[in-house]
Amino acid sequence: MYYILVYDVNVDRVQKMLKLVRKYLNHVQNSVFEGELTDAQLEELKDAARELMNEDQDSIIIYCVGSKRWSNRQVLGVEKHNVDNFV
Repeated sequence: MYYILVYDVNVDRVQKMLKLVRKYLNHVQNSVFEGELTDAQLEELKDAARELMNEDQDSIIIYCVGSKRWSNRQVLGVEKHNVDNFV
């Protein structure tokens, strides 16, 4: 499945969360990531993120888009991190 993940975490945890999420998804913009994950990878990512975050202060939102081919992505302005993959 194709996912978009957005997080808002305390500044003390930003770098650790960035490093974690980059292991699983493509970094698109500041705290925005997208990419394909299996069900097992998604659960692994969520478990690891829960360990890093303070659930009283931080939030993570995960959107399931289904498939990249069914998503319509438009960028206005500068695209900070291009996620196109060439084979």
